[in-house]
Amino acid sequence: MSIPRITPCLIIDGKAEEATNFYVATFKNSKVHRVSRCGDAGPWPKGTVLVSAFELDGQQMLIINGGPPCEFTMAVSFSIDCKTQEEVDYFWDRLTADGGEPSMCGWLTDKYGVSWQVVPAVLPEMLADPDPAKSGRAMQAMMSMQKLDIAALQQAYDGP
Repeated sequence: MSIPRITPCLIIDGKAEEATNFYVATFKNSKVHRVSRCGDAGPWPKGTVLVSAFELDGQQMLIINGGPPCEFTMAVSFSIDCKTQEEVDYFWDRLTADGGEPSMCGWLTDKYGVSWQVVPAVLPEMLADPDPAKSGRAMQAMMSMQKLDIAALQQAYDGP
């Protein structure tokens, strides 16, 4: 495996292995490439994952076992392009489970504190429509939702 020039790297407080397994299980076409574990002199118990290199549906990622005060904010998020409502529902439900928190406009924070945007593929097209009435209605509908609803967005976009 060659590592791309730019790879997102997350620092997870003591749960690198758990988080890696969760993300790999959540996204199809994902796999763990390499795991480095602590030896006798590591900061974590011997055998604990120190760094994991993995792939999420083609995107190379790294997770490092770290600790406080490393915290995530919404200033950096991962956007998931979803073709269907079933995909929106799957990722939303999976990433908000077990302590994740929904936010507004398709944003959520998972149980590790990582921010995600679960976005229907049609939404950017709607928002970029040159007709300000259509794009405005789609924007207004999106702003009222937590998990995005493709049918409701389409209805708002199409108008009365």
